[in-house]
Amino acid sequence: MSPPETSDSELIERIKKRDPDGLAAAYDRYSSLAYGLFLRITRDRTVAEDLLQELFMRVWNRARDFDSNKGALGVWIVSIARNMAIDHLRSAQSRFKTRLRPLEHVDPLLFAQGPSETESVLDRRNIVKTALANLNANERRALELAYFDGYSQTEIARTLNEPLGTVKTWIRTGLGRLRSAVRQEATS
Repeated sequence: MSPPETSDSELIERIKKRDPDGLAAAYDRYSSLAYGLFLRITRDRTVAEDLLQELFMRVWNRARDFDSNKGALGVWIVSIARNMAIDHLRSAQSRFKTRLRPLEHVDPLLFAQGPSETESVLDRRNIVKTALANLNANERRALELAYFDGYSQTEIARTLNEPLGTVKTWIRTGLGRLRSAVRQEATS
């Protein structure tokens, strides 16, 4: 019989107490997910590996900033990862990189957290992928530019040559539809 899995709240408390094993457990749980996000955004394995190392140093150093009332540990870690990747893209060294690959071309196993969780991660990925596919092309493109490229709504409007109000509507409507689809799937 394997030992019970440590909860996220226990993990963050261990990290806050500077327990290296707590950080190692968080790394084991979330490193594959974060790496997949880094790779998706940067399209560079070396950069993704470097950012992954830096991410868990930030988690270690900023654990006291985590507030469980504002969200789950995994969401916090992925949010930090996303911001790091976008910061990297905006930096001088990555300005000339090529554009992102569509989500359909990313290996789903890059998002796997571990052998026991691969199926669950793939299910969640498929739920999000299906929800994205059900958005209209404008909503999907606006959300991809905002999330993966870190564009502001003004930058999206300029890029798509559309009025700012239209872009805001696409994003608001698209997020609402995604949220509903994911919640509906989660309760099924």
